[in-house]
Amino acid sequence: MQERNVVLEPEVWRAHQEEHRRAVDELTAGHRARRSRGERHPVWDFMFSYYPVTPGKLGRWNPGVGVSLVADDGERPGLTGSLRDTRGTGGTPLWELDADALLGRRGDSFRFIRRLLAATLDHTPRFSCFGMHEWAMVYHDEPRHPEPLRLGRAGTDDVVEASTLRCTHIDAFRFFTEDAVPRNTLHPTRQTQVDMEQPGCLHATMDLYKWATKLGPLVPGDLWLDTFRLACDVRRTDMEASPYDLRQWGFAPVAVETPEGRAEYVRRQRDFAARGQVLRRSLIDLIDVFFDIAGTTDGTRKVGHGHGTTQRT
Repeated sequence: MQERNVVLEPEVWRAHQEEHRRAVDELTAGHRARRSRGERHPVWDFMFSYYPVTPGKLGRWNPGVGVSLVADDGERPGLTGSLRDTRGTGGTPLWELDADALLGRRGDSFRFIRRLLAATLDHTPRFSCFGMHEWAMVYHDEPRHPEPLRLGRAGTDDVVEASTLRCTHIDAFRFFTEDAVPRNTLHPTRQTQVDMEQPGCLHATMDLYKWATKLGPLVPGDLWLDTFRLACDVRRTDMEASPYDLRQWGFAPVAVETPEGRAEYVRRQRDFAARGQVLRRSLIDLIDVFFDIAGTTDGTRKVGHGHGTTQRT
């Protein structure tokens, strides 16, 4: 559970900011270098296009909901979201998340995210799709990427026809080709997303990064980066199990058209699901803390009022 009423002194939160910035610089170095040269990458560009977060935005640290920052006079910490100065002892600027303002703007969005995350957390994970969504996206159609198909056009179609498509994720299913859609045993829609999303799905796990991003200032920087790292790990497997031949890019195929490849895919899928459930639970806890604080905020509340003792570090 996220701690609340924690107050960070300037040297502490500035150190967190710098550590976060360095971590992001390391994680995004390859992408930034390629971008400066105008080069594409079939795997990693997705992390900055489908999820529209620039390295600069990712590098902006937030302390998370329930944490206040002591600042020097005239200083306003460069955080995302609405802040307010609650003035600590002796008039020292003390910045915290303005829960009232954020609730008014984003409350409905946060409620939906919580409902989706909680439902997914409770659903039984499924490990029988074998990554066929990427194959269904090229079935009887042209590839969506310039890289060659490992098994060629006919071989790729044969794998789809020999498989049972079981995709539960709307944002994968919506990219199925017209001929692949009726082959899926399910028909996920935006309206059924909460009912159908399940923790074994690689895309549901990747999307923890999306939901953490949408939760913005509620999420501590280290948790946001944990969701990004997990999404990158999942993206690697997603493309290694795809029909594309990415060996020239350094990615060995997970040959899901074979029993051995499917077993490897499921092994990784189970690991991703377990990691994702931990992060999913953490995000739910943060939303609950936010609604708890927002529900007792009347615009004049002092730090620590109604929430226990404030801790300074």
